[in-house]
Amino acid sequence: KDGKTIYYTTKVPGKKGRDLFSVKWDGTETKRITKDGMGIFGLTPDSKNSALYFLRKGGRIARLNLKSNKVENLPFSARMTINYPAELNQMFEEAWRILNYTFYDPEFHGRDWNKLKKRYKPVCLSATTKHDFRDYFNQMLGQLNASHMGLYGRGREKVQREAVGRIGVEVKPLKERIEITHIVPGSPADKEFSKLYVGDIILSVNGNSVNKNTNIWKYFADTVDKRVLLEVKGKDGKTREVYIRPVSSLRNELYKEYVKFNRKLVEKYSNGKLGYIHIQGMDMPSFENFERELEVAGKGKEGLVIDVRFNGGGWTTDYLMAILNVKQHAYTIPRGAAKSLKEHKKFRKYYPFAERLPFYPWTKPSIALCNSASYSNAEIFSHAYKTLGIGKLVGEPTFGAVISTDGETLIDGMFIRKPFRAWFVLKTDEDMEKVPAIPDFIVNNPPDWKAKGEDLQLKKACEVLLEEIEGK
Repeated sequence: KDGKTIYYTTKVPGKKGRDLFSVKWDGTETKRITKDGMGIFGLTPDSKNSALYFLRKGGRIARLNLKSNKVENLPFSARMTINYPAELNQMFEEAWRILNYTFYDPEFHGRDWNKLKKRYKPVCLSATTKHDFRDYFNQMLGQLNASHMGLYGRGREKVQREAVGRIGVEVKPLKERIEITHIVPGSPADKEFSKLYVGDIILSVNGNSVNKNTNIWKYFADTVDKRVLLEVKGKDGKTREVYIRPVSSLRNELYKEYVKFNRKLVEKYSNGKLGYIHIQGMDMPSFENFERELEVAGKGKEGLVIDVRFNGGGWTTDYLMAILNVKQHAYTIPRGAAKSLKEHKKFRKYYPFAERLPFYPWTKPSIALCNSASYSNAEIFSHAYKTLGIGKLVGEPTFGAVISTDGETLIDGMFIRKPFRAWFVLKTDEDMEKVPAIPDFIVNNPPDWKAKGEDLQLKKACEVLLEEIEGK
């Protein structure tokens, strides 16, 4: 109301949703008002500019009092009478129409989209549950044989869900008991107050005795964030009790362990000459992590191994290309560096990239790895890396699923994806959908590669890059 304060929403690194912020018109006094990343939708002031109304995740209504800067949740209830057969019909028609006007191939991969509607609509409308409706509709989508498609969502029924708690250990059976063979770094089993050790023998879980034939994980059902009592025997033969709080997922801890494992292998295979960076996803958090690690991983190294194996995709390939595809077009000599500019040829490798580019660049040699679990934008990265001649590509052919996609929410909350834009390789004119990025060096890792502490794909990448560096 005073014309001096701006309210806006933006995503916060590490959060999925958007939060609400305020800032003075001159850029000062930035304040983060909501801190839960639960999303802000439809931000609207009231007629007196005394409050801002908005929706939160799940359709909840909230209000920001502009005087106190406090957020109030506004409870409400609403009832609606639903004609479920009519709702299914509307959902089918809308989802079919969305794809009819947006599917990236106007010829629908050679299929007759109208005939598919006539064939599948009666089947979909005969569904007795939303799950069946979704599955039948997805069978129709399957006839198009395209990636980045699907109808997602649940029905009205509510079912009890039971999560198995994870503590971060691998075990093996002994003659009588179960022995811990591995501890995941950063997991509950690696915490100071609930420390377990490789070689510990698990005797019981919450008073339930275990032996070599026991599936101990059945005792961890419905234990997420609850105290679980373990009785273990250490290598010293002494028995002790350990209270531990299982978690629902160890995804981040396992990922960090995987990257650390690979980094050690690259150090070993290259005799310390090469750096290593894994790109987890083609999203902004992964890109920012790449930026942070680039100078550290590459510091003092002669080359860099870039890994997009098991990368599910996203949209940041062009950001990465802005870092990796920088070409030196000049060289500079600051005052004080030379007694005479006649010595200029000594400075051919010098150029102040860091002060002239939006991102810290990598201009030394590099090599990239991909595999069959590299999807979507990770495949675009692999195509681009090879097409632009940045370096060699090592590993397995990528999955072959590249279409730009977004989606729409249907009336009951189900979500339909819209693959709307095709991608072609400029150099070869090949459609990236169903045509994978083919590595220059195809290497398959055997099933037991990790158990043996080896990675043949990484090893080959290091060999090729070192040969390239030594050849120069």
